[in-house]
Amino acid sequence: MSLELTTGIMMFFFGMVFGSFYNVVGYRLPNNMSIVYPSSHCPNCNHKLKFYELIPIISYLFLLGKCKNCKKRISLSYPFFEALTGLLFLLSYLVFGINIKFFISITFISILIIISISDIKYYIIPDEVLIVGSALIIIELLINCLIQDISILNGVVLPILNGLGAFAVLYLFKIFGDMVFQRESLGGGDIKLLFVIGLVLGFDMSIVTIFIASFIALPLSVISLIKNDSNILPFGPYLSISAVLILLSELNLESILQFFIK
Repeated sequence: MSLELTTGIMMFFFGMVFGSFYNVVGYRLPNNMSIVYPSSHCPNCNHKLKFYELIPIISYLFLLGKCKNCKKRISLSYPFFEALTGLLFLLSYLVFGINIKFFISITFISILIIISISDIKYYIIPDEVLIVGSALIIIELLINCLIQDISILNGVVLPILNGLGAFAVLYLFKIFGDMVFQRESLGGGDIKLLFVIGLVLGFDMSIVTIFIASFIALPLSVISLIKNDSNILPFGPYLSISAVLILLSELNLESILQFFIK
């Protein structure tokens, strides 16, 4: 087995393990619960999970998607986010290799996975995730400056300004949306998330992220209105999908402009 294949398998496995943890974080933080105590348990009967019930994806299949104790069905979101995180870690390795860009990528993806889980379930994007994640990315950018001999101004200060610019743009979108719809159009968490997106993708591509996310979310918004369901739509997951697509495709504004010019 080649080294690249072995490393790829390891990345997928580690991604699944982290994805399992991110499920816990995405569930507990919005409920003001500790992410380390109590240990993993069934949310229905509080059955403490054994080690063989915690193996990503495999345990879900082995238990036929049900709690071993109370037989309550386990949400499909658990194996889904485990597999998704594994896949995105693998893709990060294939796109960037093992370097500082890879670590920035998986940190960024980790933030997006956790906030998507939380936003889908509770319409909440936890500040703790954004703060800790931003701090880790800034540290990684500092390390990149040392490795690549890049100035702090270009390697750290400029990305932070990009993040602040993206934050400001979406905040203006929110003000405009609130005026048009006469209600809150965007949550504060979405706006704060744009800081992280701008920090990683740059100002230009963070704006592109907003438009792609809006395009993806539009059909679901229309369906929700037709069905007279709740007109609250978590925007964080759509921003996350858009940001990941841009990150892993290494899409940039120049390539977009060239596409339309041609």
